[in-house]
Amino acid sequence: MRARAAGRYDDVARASAAVVIERYSTSFGWATRLLAEPVRTHVRCIYALVRVADELVDDVDLAWGTEQRAALLDAMEEDTRRALEIGGSPNLVVHAFARTAAQHGIGWELVGPFFDSMRADLDVAVHDPASFETYVYGSAEVVGLMCLRVFVGGDQARYDRLTPGARALGAAFQKLNFLRDLADDHGARGRDYFPGVDPARLTDERRDELLDDIDTDLANAAAVIPELPPSSRRAVQAAHDLFAALSVRLRRTPGAEIATRRVRVPDPVKAVVLARCLVGRR
Repeated sequence: MRARAAGRYDDVARASAAVVIERYSTSFGWATRLLAEPVRTHVRCIYALVRVADELVDDVDLAWGTEQRAALLDAMEEDTRRALEIGGSPNLVVHAFARTAAQHGIGWELVGPFFDSMRADLDVAVHDPASFETYVYGSAEVVGLMCLRVFVGGDQARYDRLTPGARALGAAFQKLNFLRDLADDHGARGRDYFPGVDPARLTDERRDELLDDIDTDLANAAAVIPELPPSSRRAVQAAHDLFAALSVRLRRTPGAEIATRRVRVPDPVKAVVLARCLVGRR
C-alpha cells in the first residue's frame, strides 16, 4: 500500500491509542515515554489493539458471556484483517494499528497468531506444554516482533538478527504476568496457564523453576538490546529492567503467597529503574 500523509482522522485514532496505554499500563506506559517519536506513537498503536482485544476476553467486570466475548473478538479480528487490506477502520484503535502496520510491514503472519491466542482464552482452561508454547507465542512473542518491525524501520537484516531476542523478551513478560496474576487467573477467570502447576499448591521450588526459565528469557533479550537503534534502546532496556525487578520480587515471595495476592513493583522503585535507564546507568 502506498504511504499517505496522516490526516485528522489518523491523528484522532492515534490519540485514542495513547489513552488506552495511559489508562491500562503503568510499567509499559512509563517505558514507552523513553521512545523517540515517531516510534513512541507507533508502539502505542500496537499496544492499544492488543490491549483492547485482551480486555474483551479478560475483563471480569464486563457483563458478557463466553459467546458474546467470542463474537466481539471475531468482529474485531475481521475488522483488523479488513483494515490491513484497505488501510482504515471505523474503530479508532483498529485504524491506528492498521496505519502503523502498513508503514512497517506488519502482516497477518504476526496478527493472526495473536487473535488465535486471545480466542484460546475463551476455550482453554488448562494448558499442556504444546498449547502453552503456542499461546505465549501468539499472545506475547508476536507483539514483540511487531514492535521490532517499528524499531528497525525496514532494516530486514537487523530484524532477522534481533528476532530471537524480541521473542524472548515477549515470552518473559508474559510468563511474569502469568506468575504475578496466578491468583486472579485461577480464581476469577478459571485459567491455569503453567502446565502442571496447581496454583493452590505453588511451592517455592516450583516458583524458582518458573523464574529460572523466565530469567533465561530475560538474559537472552538483554544480550541483544545494545543492537537496537538509539530511538528504542533505552525504552526497551527500561521495560526489561522493570520486569526483571518484578522477577526479583516474585523470587523473594513465598510460593503460597503468590497464589493468594498480586505481587507488584512499587512506583518509587519503578521511578528509580527508569531514571537509571534515562541517564544510561543500570
